[in-house]
Amino acid sequence: MAESRTGPISWFSPDPRAVIPLHTFRVPRSVRRELASTTCSCTIDLSFAQVIRACAERAEETWISDDIIRVYTDLHKRGVAHSVETWKGGELTGGLYGVAIGGAFFGESMFSRESNMSKLALVHLVERLRRRNYLLLDTQIINDHVRQFGAIEIPRRDYLSLLAEAVSLPIDFTE
Repeated sequence: MAESRTGPISWFSPDPRAVIPLHTFRVPRSVRRELASTTCSCTIDLSFAQVIRACAERAEETWISDDIIRVYTDLHKRGVAHSVETWKGGELTGGLYGVAIGGAFFGESMFSRESNMSKLALVHLVERLRRRNYLLLDTQIINDHVRQFGAIEIPRRDYLSLLAEAVSLPIDFTE
């Protein structure tokens, strides 16, 4: 993470670590209603650059610096970083991005321009991860936003064990 939009980049490794167990992921009632009634659509890797920039611009202070945008964009070109986008009426209304390695997905950031649109992107992501038998959805830190989907904190030793197992799996996010 960068300390600010122009600040130095530091390694961030919280203990405990927040993860969303894929087998207990829950969709909040308001999001279920939105899924049932919305005319939005979700795509994968269609607008990575737009998503990461929207994540960086969602607040005046951000940890997503220009250097981080460049690095993650390069990771995207290499097939490691991915985005999930939500669209309504041809407009990008929300999304998220992260890194996929083996059976682990590391969620980095999300944004919404309309209510629940980042949440719909997360639901779409989890459906994709479940279909591909991913073991780990890492959210790094716990907050009310990820807690509503069933995020929990686990001790570093448990996280590292799960991480080692997950990254060793021969899973491709895009196939």
